[in-house]
Amino acid sequence: MIVDTKDALLVAHKDDVEDVKQLVEILKKQQRSEYIHHREVYRPWGKYDSMDQGERFQVKRITVKPKAKLSVQMHHHRAEHWVVVSGTAKVTIDNVEKLISENESVYIPVGAVHALENPGKIPIELIEIQSGSYLGEDDIVRFEDLYGRA
Repeated sequence: MIVDTKDALLVAHKDDVEDVKQLVEILKKQQRSEYIHHREVYRPWGKYDSMDQGERFQVKRITVKPKAKLSVQMHHHRAEHWVVVSGTAKVTIDNVEKLISENESVYIPVGAVHALENPGKIPIELIEIQSGSYLGEDDIVRFEDLYGRA
């Protein structure tokens, strides 16, 4: 059996598939984040791929489905830079809306209330660069959300 994901490559005999549970337990005991966090994460609005990270930065490739919208949110500890690779994004920062298209970018400062929406008919692809003292997914304060997470 061969399983290849962005996170890992598993090559095992089909009779040993149950042993994967033991590997996960070892990761958990070693307090490794890999047993919970995956590189590619699916959300109702699309997905993101955590491509790189360091002590004070993280880079994600974000795909937003047509007519989908991320929550209206803010962050206490990080700023974000969004670069649109394809499609057109409707971006709201502190109640100011603008459209950004391919090869354009926008900066979201720490504490700014912001949202990202895809008003188009094709998926938006963008690169998000997060920078700051804390980059965890729990540094999101949601004000509005179409998916009941606010």
